[in-house]
Amino acid sequence: MNTTLCYVEKDGKYLMLHRVKKKNDLNHDKWIGIGGKFEKNESPYECVLREAKEETGLDLEKLHFRGIVTFISDAWPEAEYMHLFTADEFSGTMTDCDEGELVWVNKEDVTKLPIWEGDKIFLKLLAEDAPFFSLKLVYEGDTLVYAKHEC
Repeated sequence: MNTTLCYVEKDGKYLMLHRVKKKNDLNHDKWIGIGGKFEKNESPYECVLREAKEETGLDLEKLHFRGIVTFISDAWPEAEYMHLFTADEFSGTMTDCDEGELVWVNKEDVTKLPIWEGDKIFLKLLAEDAPFFSLKLVYEGDTLVYAKHEC
């Protein structure tokens, strides 16, 4: 399965989505960036632009493709290939999200929130302005058991 995730940046903050509204949500009560699953024939850019508009009402104008994160879990039927972006220019008016609460969070505070353990790894790579990377994360349940990244 292919997905996108984007961290929208403004004034030293990331726009975070606190996933509290959907039932049977693998990310329930976690804080994540915005994004979602590819639709048929979408490119990563088309997917992230569509998902950003649907979840936030914002039009992303300056995207940076930062890496690909491979998620493997004993709780999922197949691997997830997440295309990771950041965006630092956007337009539009933010709307409510039907998947959770949108909140601007200081970048240094994001890892203090309830997030996936593997997210801390790629957030560190983003903070270090690492070149395009591939990161593999393997989970058993909610526990990260393996992580390896390559630039």
